[in-house]
Amino acid sequence: MIKKETRILGIDDSPFNKFKDKKVLLIGTIYRGGGFMDGLISTYVNVDGNDATEKIIEMVKKTKHRPQLQAIMLKGIAVGGFNVIDINELFKKTKLPVIIVMKEKPDFKKIEKALENLRDGKKKMEEIKKAGKIARIRHLYIQSVGISEGKISDLIKITCTHGKIPEPIRVAHLIASGIVLGESRGRA
Repeated sequence: MIKKETRILGIDDSPFNKFKDKKVLLIGTIYRGGGFMDGLISTYVNVDGNDATEKIIEMVKKTKHRPQLQAIMLKGIAVGGFNVIDINELFKKTKLPVIIVMKEKPDFKKIEKALENLRDGKKKMEEIKKAGKIARIRHLYIQSVGISEGKISDLIKITCTHGKIPEPIRVAHLIASGIVLGESRGRA
């Protein structure tokens, strides 16, 4: 049984201009379940780069909230365009379960086509596939490591308090867009 106030780190990236911006802001919110934000952490990663996994590991290891964290939730497997997160490495280095949350099932053919434009697109596609099977849990599509589908279902139930997206990710999205655009916009 997962406690209602389990500490979860939700991470999302900020809006960016893929033709102009070299870096993108990542925001992490530390939440007690879906009801109370305990903290905020941030870092920058390269647009379409290869540093997201390492930057998130650093962010997690440096935070004073690390001892209380029970899981990491990410909105999608890539940030800043196609800076793909290696969820297996993230799990291994942080010892925290990692849950990728998606509203819709990804179209791998479309992703593969988009990755053709990147020098290391094939490698990035391998990383995406290496993240494992996509499961439908409640109303979301999930990829995960280090946690059972039953516990993910419990976490989704606890954290989806103000919408269909878990609160730690929803609020990270609002903060990231508010900082970069001057006002939050869009839905997580």
